[in-house]
Amino acid sequence: MTVSSPYFARRELAATLPLIATALDEDLADGTDLTCAAMVSDDDFAEIHVRTREAGIIAGLPIGELVFQQLANRMGPTRAVVWTTEVADGSTIEPDQVVARAIGPLDALLIGERTVLNFLGHLSGIASLTGRFVSAAAGTKAKILDTRKTLPGWRVLAKYAVRCGGGTNHRMGLYDGVLIKDNHLAAWSQQIGNSSLAEALRQARGRSPRGISIEVEVDTLAQLRDVIDGQPDIVLLDNMPPEQLREAVAIRDERAPQMQLEASGGVTLNTVRAIAETGVDRISIGALTHSVVNLDLGFDFHRRKR
Repeated sequence: MTVSSPYFARRELAATLPLIATALDEDLADGTDLTCAAMVSDDDFAEIHVRTREAGIIAGLPIGELVFQQLANRMGPTRAVVWTTEVADGSTIEPDQVVARAIGPLDALLIGERTVLNFLGHLSGIASLTGRFVSAAAGTKAKILDTRKTLPGWRVLAKYAVRCGGGTNHRMGLYDGVLIKDNHLAAWSQQIGNSSLAEALRQARGRSPRGISIEVEVDTLAQLRDVIDGQPDIVLLDNMPPEQLREAVAIRDERAPQMQLEASGGVTLNTVRAIAETGVDRISIGALTHSVVNLDLGFDFHRRKR
């Protein structure tokens, strides 16, 4: 496989293959494409150009080759398609730009079209939205992070697209980082009879594997002052307005300058700049992956001889 992005590695490949298989099953089931069977000859051959309809950041181009590989495995080697890319994932693209080409039997191209565009449109939408947030925070030290608010099965690819857009991945799942949120604290406090955030942090650190990042969510500055004594690596400041975030940064700078602060909750393109300028280190945004609009791309067909 020709990989058009340094971000697309074994983990992304492993996550993609079953999604492609599911997508092709949804279209073909145990049968065939009835429209192609009625309208397209086995000898018809074509070249397609994957062309952008709007500006943005491209992501998912390696998946086109994988879709046509799986399709050829189903239809037979005579239906093989050659896929080439014109740009790399993570590239800024303009309207009416060709980002990839595919040459092969017309029926295979038509059958694979929607599956390819579904992957490319969704992932490029994530990358493009991420890029807009990154641009809005440019010049500050704040990194733009994603969350776990992803479609089941799509997390690895969604977070891949965030990286293509210039963002940074938060933890991949529950297994690779500790994030103590309000419900964890409520349950712990009720069970232990202790409401000290610092004490909760000490317990979490003592029970966690060495080297694992420990993060805790707070809603108030009083909670922030309490939790600092527990020496968290990161404190998530939930739904705080900019003036409160600035106070949190001042408290951090005075008492625990090594600790990172993450702002989260309802962040939009209209508010992210003001949040970034408060001095927080990280801004996590669920909308990067749960509220994205597909980037508009299309297949332009050109008939040609074999």
